[in-house]
Amino acid sequence: MAGNRVLVPLSDTVTVRQTVSYAVRSGLEDADSLEVHLVVALPHDTEVPEGDEQREEANQLLARARRWLAEDAGDADVTVESAVLGDDEYLFGPRDYADAFEEYADEHGVDLVVIDPEYKPGVTSSILQPLERELDAAGLSYDEAAVERPARHERLVGEGTERFDRYFALFWISFGFYLVLGDPTYWFDLVTGVAVAGIVSASLANVTFSFPLDRIESPIRTVRFAFYVPYLIWEIVKANVAISVVILRPSMPIAPTITRVNTRVRSGLPLLALANSITLTPGTLTVRANDQRLIVHTLIPSAREDLFDGSLERAVRFVFNGRESARIPSPRERGDAEIIGGDEL
Repeated sequence: MAGNRVLVPLSDTVTVRQTVSYAVRSGLEDADSLEVHLVVALPHDTEVPEGDEQREEANQLLARARRWLAEDAGDADVTVESAVLGDDEYLFGPRDYADAFEEYADEHGVDLVVIDPEYKPGVTSSILQPLERELDAAGLSYDEAAVERPARHERLVGEGTERFDRYFALFWISFGFYLVLGDPTYWFDLVTGVAVAGIVSASLANVTFSFPLDRIESPIRTVRFAFYVPYLIWEIVKANVAISVVILRPSMPIAPTITRVNTRVRSGLPLLALANSITLTPGTLTVRANDQRLIVHTLIPSAREDLFDGSLERAVRFVFNGRESARIPSPRERGDAEIIGGDEL
């Protein structure tokens, strides 16, 4: 590694300490001095309710990394700069992270990016390969840190109460969605709903959740989800009426469009819940969900306006993060919604 200015993106992984050490060792091999830029890229801007907590965690990680760097550098001529990236924007996927690193590298004359093999900013799995592809596309040199990864002994099936928590959570999620589609007052739908939810939970509980369920938060989320289901039913009823009015009018004033919405929900189960809720609401259909970006087909203008107002997004945030988290600007107010195809273009 010939560069004497290196950028080290940090996330809280089991190999982050080794990555910092590798950046120092390899950087001093071919240079008498080294300038290390430690950065933490936030997945959410600081305007959202959880932003302050994320910034505090980022600053704590940077402080630890500076101590590690001082230990590894010893008496060598090593200077360090640190920064938090993404606190004024919303970083979705590898391309956004690569763009943020490229902008920082250009501004500070960085020669090389040293990447933690386990780098996963705000997500549950490493984004190393797609990030490296985006760095290549941006023309930014990078080096994957040579670290010793701990042996992984992941269980396909949880044990004890953890296994029960997964089954229990997925059962009630599946059962709730089944009743939304059916008739909760009809005994046959209740029986078949239990059967379907049982099959789904037995088959998918161990692959649906990529993290252990919190013993306190999970029951609270279940209660919040119980409030969410009637709200979703009400939104479905309203949308049905709106679609019916349009269909019954002789002119049938439909305006099919394809829209892109950058959501403020985490990927995984929250994004799945939002995408399915949008699809369940007549007049909107989620075509694609990727890195918190939704591509949605809307049939009539009022359906598109409701989507841009973000009521379902705030409701899903309430389910998974609480009341305070739901108090965010709408996609329209944030500039996170746009029409990308349709008759209006």
